[in-house]
Order: sequence, then structure tokens, then C-alpha cells
Amino acid sequence: MAGQTINDRLLAARHSIAGQGLAKSVCKATTEEMIAPKKKHLDYLVHCTNEPNVSIPQLANLLVERTQNTNWVVVYKALITVHHLLAYGNERFTQYLASSNSTFQLSNFLDKSGVQGYDMSPFIRRYAKYLNEKALSYRTVAFDFCKVKRGKEEGSLRMMNAEKLLKTLPVLQAQLDALLEFDCTANDLTNGVINMCFMLLFRDLIRLFACYNDGIINLLEKYFDMNKKNCREALDLYKKFLIRMDRVGEFLKVAENVGIDKGDIPDLTKAPSSLLDALEGHLATLEGKKGSAANTPTQTASAQKNVASVMGALSSTSSSFGNAAASSRLEHNGALLIDDSLRQQALAEEEAAMNQYKVSPSRSSWWGMNQYKVSPSHSSWWGMNQYKVSPSRSSWWGMIQYMVSPSRSSWWGMNQYKVSPSRSSWWGMNQYKVSPSRSSWWGMNQYKVRWWGISPPLA
Repeated sequence: MAGQTINDRLLAARHSIAGQGLAKSVCKATTEEMIAPKKKHLDYLVHCTNEPNVSIPQLANLLVERTQNTNWVVVYKALITVHHLLAYGNERFTQYLASSNSTFQLSNFLDKSGVQGYDMSPFIRRYAKYLNEKALSYRTVAFDFCKVKRGKEEGSLRMMNAEKLLKTLPVLQAQLDALLEFDCTANDLTNGVINMCFMLLFRDLIRLFACYNDGIINLLEKYFDMNKKNCREALDLYKKFLIRMDRVGEFLKVAENVGIDKGDIPDLTKAPSSLLDALEGHLATLEGKKGSAANTPTQTASAQKNVASVMGALSSTSSSFGNAAASSRLEHNGALLIDDSLRQQALAEEEAAMNQYKVSPSRSSWWGMNQYKVSPSHSSWWGMNQYKVSPSRSSWWGMIQYMVSPSRSSWWGMNQYKVSPSRSSWWGMNQYKVSPSRSSWWGMNQYKVRWWGISPPLA
């Protein structure tokens, strides 16, 4: 519990009392601590997605509700938790998120509570947009691009027919664009929360681009057998692929600068420009443009051979990304693979932040009720006595607030005035001076009475 705020503890306690175990786990994973969600909480939520008696809609709605918080740390960790469940949880969680209208409405999110809130808010907005696009792509194609089979033999996009491929690649491009729009630098990765977000995006990027590359290879293999309309669409898709290849290269450079092992960063081999020239030449032939470079069957056959020869570059990229995607080191539940120096630096910064809330012995807080220095003469018991109390000014349960002398006794707030020994008031029934010879017991005998007996009134 160390490091959690009072709000985190109270919220977790409230869920515990109510018997809401799932809500408590979501609360634990999305605390206000400026660290990544803890692995034990994420693992438990992943386990919940595989349990048939756990309500997936309830789990998803709890996480969506946490994204409506005003604290950027809570919102960011809620999005990370959702992304983690999409990556490692049961597919029915993805299915529900894709089929429901529970999208993340964070396009205008801004935390104004501090400088760091301002700095992190743009990344939260972009991250939420990517997760929305990820859910939308699943709704469109009915599978997760990050989980489909890849490779030459069994790759889903590698074996797809031309018509379906032309419809699927734009969806994949849109998801990849949303990921690349995250657009962070190594200097932006200043805390454990955004670091884990970056690693999850890096994991998705490798799988998305490996799948994307397989689709482009399949597209180019079928290019010369397409009609004019499909060739035009295919050429446009390939040009967009080249642009995204450059942006992917920039993202990988950030990953390398952060400290991710080079063995986990795939090699990105660009196709030569001659491939694009051959594709444009074939389309010009189909459109019957004059002066085209490939307007004869012989030249078309030559272009096909040229394409086949340069496809090795794309195949090399496909193999490299496929191996990186299958690497067990990146499957460590999205954990950071940042080097030790950066990890120690991050831990030092978090420890410094925690020390700001350190409580000294002279500033005691008991159950969050006494927030200021309490001296022996300034006692506060359960938040009821807030001012200096001297031995002669006793307050028991907040009922006696004024000075009481031995001769001025107040029991349970009933006697508010000075009572002398000769003026006794018991339970507020005798309000006048009573002499020993004129005793009143329980307000029944108002005149002189004898002990254990009643005598007639005095004449």
C-alpha cells in the first residue's frame, strides 16, 4: 500500500466492504501512483477475462469509468490496463470492446493540475485514439492484426485473395497510422507510466508491420494479374506503404535510444525504387498511355522478373519483424526492457516524489484526521478537540467546551452553571439550594424529609 494516496486507499476499502472484488482490482491497477500498473494486478485481471463467471461488460465498463477521472495518472493507467487485456486477455474482452459503444471519449482531455499533467495529456489523447482504432479494426475485419498468423506458409494476409486483401489493407493502415501518431521522443519517456505505454505500442508496432509487410508482398505477387481498377488501388496502397515504412523507422530509432536491446529491434530493409517504377509502368500499360515504358508483353514480363528479384528486400523485412514478434523477451507482459541506468533513474525520481509526502514525527496523522502538529497540550482525539485543552478545560466527546472547575461540574452537558456543595443538582431535577435538612430525592419530596422516612411539613 506504500505510496498510494488516501483516495486510493479509501476507494479500495469501499469496494472491499461492498464485496466488489473486480472493482477493487481495477482500482488497484489504476491508482494515482506515478508508476506503471503492477504486474500482479494485471495478471489477475487477465485471469478474470478467462473465467466464465466474470462479467466482461462489467470489467470493461469499470475501466472505461476510470478513464473519466480528472487525474492523468489514473486515466493513463486505465488505458494501459485496457491495452494489456487486449494483448494478453481472452478474446471475448476484445469482442465486447469492439461491439459496444464504450469508446474512450478523451479527445479533449487535459489535466491542469500541474506541469506534468499538461505534458502527458497529449499522449493520453493519442493513446486513446489508437485504442479506439484498434477496437474499430477488430469490428471491421473480425480479427486482431496483432494476433493473426504471420509468415510465408501460414500467414493470414499472405494467403488472402486479392479482393479481400484490397479491403483489409486500408483498415490495417488506419490502425498503424493511429499508432504512429503517438509520436514521442526518448526525452518524453520520463516516468514509468508512459514507459509501459511505449512498450505496449512497440509490441503492437512490430506485429502490425509484420502483418502489413506480408499483405504488401501478397499484393505485389498478384499485382500483374489484377484488372486496371485493382491495380490502381494496389499501387496507391504500395505508395502509402513506403511512407509508413519511413515513419516506422523513426519509431524504431526512438526505441533504440530508450535502451531497448538491439537484438529486439527488427531490421527494416527498404525496397529499391526500381520496384515502384515497374509497378507504375504496368499500370500505364493497362491504361493505354502513350510513351509508357512497358507497353509490350515482353516488357511486362521483364517488369515481373524485376519485381520478383527485388521482393527479397521485403521478404527480409518480413522475416526480421516476424522473428522479433515471436521473441519471448517482448512477451514479458509488456514489461520495460529499458537498461538499468534509465530504470534506476526512474526509480530515483519516483522516490523523490514520494518523499514530498513524508510525515515527520512531529506532524502526526492518525487515520487522516490530524493533519497538523499536535503537542501534548493540543490534543485531538478523533477530530473532535481541535483547540488547546488544559487540565482545567476538559472536553470529552465534544460535549464540554468551556472551562470546568472542581466546583463547577458538568456531567454529560446537563449542569451548565456553577454548583456549590450546598447546591446540588442531580439529573437536572433540583434547581434550587437544598439544605441537608431539606432533601429532594428524584423530585418527589419538595419539603424536609427524614432519611428512610417521610415527616410532615414543618409548621
